[in-house]
Amino acid sequence: MLGETELKAYNFESLSYSTLPGEVNYHCVAHKVDLKCNQPFYTEVGTIEDNIHIRDIFVEENRRFEYQIVQPRGSKKSGKVVFLFHGFNEKDWDKYLPWANAICLGTGSSVILFPIAFHMQRAPKYWSSKREMYLLSERRKERYPNIVHSTLSNVAISMRLHSMPQRFIWSGLQTYYDVIQLIEECRDGKHPFIASDFEYDIFAYSIGGFLAQILKLANYKNYFSRTKVCLFCSGATFNRLSPVSKFILDSEANVALYSFLIEHFDKVLQKDPLINHYIQEDHLEGKVFHSMLDYQKMRNFREELLKKYENQIYAVTLKKDAVIPTYEVINALRGAYRDINIRVEEIDFDRDYTHENPFPVNNGLAEKIQWDLVMVFDRICHFYNE
Repeated sequence: MLGETELKAYNFESLSYSTLPGEVNYHCVAHKVDLKCNQPFYTEVGTIEDNIHIRDIFVEENRRFEYQIVQPRGSKKSGKVVFLFHGFNEKDWDKYLPWANAICLGTGSSVILFPIAFHMQRAPKYWSSKREMYLLSERRKERYPNIVHSTLSNVAISMRLHSMPQRFIWSGLQTYYDVIQLIEECRDGKHPFIASDFEYDIFAYSIGGFLAQILKLANYKNYFSRTKVCLFCSGATFNRLSPVSKFILDSEANVALYSFLIEHFDKVLQKDPLINHYIQEDHLEGKVFHSMLDYQKMRNFREELLKKYENQIYAVTLKKDAVIPTYEVINALRGAYRDINIRVEEIDFDRDYTHENPFPVNNGLAEKIQWDLVMVFDRICHFYNE
């Protein structure tokens, strides 16, 4: 129980897992076309034997899982929902439960804690084994003596992305399709708690903002025409992030991901017909994703879409955020000529905090931190209630 709310779990089976790496032949259902992946699944780059390199398409935890809903206590059917999308390399929901509770109490909406592919409960338990990950990190440091911020917390995701940076694309697209699948299941009356005519908004933190913006700006079948999106510590383009952190990515993985998505992505699109299809061939979600990688590229396309939905997007940034700085969020969301009227509000706390942990626990400032949390989410809930 969370105050005047309660937490319940519901089962989900992803129908879009078949787009994930691990096979050679693929089929795009939307366009009824067969596609071939000509890139090898396993490479020696960034790997140590086979360790965490399970073929993505066969990870059962990522295909079938439970997601949670924070809902008003005693409610039977919910007609208002807020999707909550978490940050990169997250393994449990502990820090998000107070956020979801505040949104639920402040808006009367149920809050769906939906995990990104290969994160939270969608990742094999082995990736969260502190002993195994510590040993793996130590071996990684031996192999890359100049590596920065390799830790037991980020070694699994760092090694997977170092070896196959395209996983960033496929796990994001799978999650995009999963959210749409859940919305359609609810609209078809298949959810025991959510009404078929429900309305929904989005709260997204950190990298979850990529998913939120792709859903909103691609606006599949006009599903998101009325959806409000709040971005918390989020909103910059990919090449303006600084994700090297003991909690997010190590430096080797970051270099590989940047090289793949920014420096050489045009060549990737020429060489990989599978990625090319989803990014450049009539998949608007792929085109929106592409536009969010490099601040300079596809800027007019990105800014036109942001301008279209400027009254439905609100960003809250933190002054001391070193991962996603306020000025980069403003650059992306307000546009190069500052002619997009998306509200970006910077907040600072009179205490220590980080991007990864804006509301830390057990530091002797519990009352002040709770006050800060309430202050931030009061503003967020006001945006939803406007």
